[in-house]
Amino acid sequence: MTGPHNPADDWNATSPAEPPPIPQWWDDEPPAGEPERSDGPASPAPVPAPQPGGPRGHRRGLVGLCVAACLLAGAGVVWRADTATPPSVASTIGRATSPAGGPTTSSAHPATPGPTSRPLSTGSTALVVAGTLEVKGRSPVNDYDRALFGQAWLDVDRNGCDTRNDILRRDLRDVVLKPGTHGCAVLTGTLADPYGGNTIDFVRGASTSSLVQIDHVVPLADAWQKGARTWTDERRAQFANDPLNLLAVDGALNQAKSAGDAATWLPPNRAYRCAYAARIVAVKAKYGLWVTQAESDALHRVLRTCPAPPLPTDAG
Repeated sequence: MTGPHNPADDWNATSPAEPPPIPQWWDDEPPAGEPERSDGPASPAPVPAPQPGGPRGHRRGLVGLCVAACLLAGAGVVWRADTATPPSVASTIGRATSPAGGPTTSSAHPATPGPTSRPLSTGSTALVVAGTLEVKGRSPVNDYDRALFGQAWLDVDRNGCDTRNDILRRDLRDVVLKPGTHGCAVLTGTLADPYGGNTIDFVRGASTSSLVQIDHVVPLADAWQKGARTWTDERRAQFANDPLNLLAVDGALNQAKSAGDAATWLPPNRAYRCAYAARIVAVKAKYGLWVTQAESDALHRVLRTCPAPPLPTDAG
């Protein structure tokens, strides 16, 4: 685990080919807490196989079958001996149910489905989909750490360029690229900031890059408290680098937002609030993240003022 981080959700470093003397990271999450806990059940002892060889071997075989039956019953598996072969004990180890009825996992194998496990129907509006999001309380945040979402920024789409520069090229206008970086690193560009409604000139550099930061629309700490805690490391890294959840924005407003959800922070630019709320809904629906009651109320309050906003796509 790494030490505490600065509050913000954006890492404004130069490309991997040219790191600055002091990396310029900005992370909109709260400081890191305790290491992730291992809450999964311990694996039971292996089941002894039936032994041939007379009455003693027969008794050992019966003991083995009893042990297997007990293990299967404890894992919630029902087997009728007269109809089928018993399922593998190994296939049931690590399964459990959280006290609130939601999914939980073993310490080694989180069982949360993939990020595309809830495909949205074509033409769904953000308001309709917002009504399908699960509503419940937050999980603890004291064991959150930014490192749990992978290194920032990665090249998850294998295009030879880190995610930060991918988003800068997508969201900035009049982009000038750094020679020798294979069209990756952005030197300069112009941002029409969606959060504040202002125009910002981006200039790559240790003292200037932070003026434009990459915001996780659904902050990583918020995602951790609303479902991501049970994900695999790979899925969390994918989430942290998903273009659907990323926007180039005014650095100061990104810092002000910190890890706030829609109940605690909305863009000052009211004209963008519908699109902002729709993006939150799209991200949470895609990844199966839940919302608190206050967040659900805030999203519905914004989206009811919008002319049936569609869900945004991964492209931005």
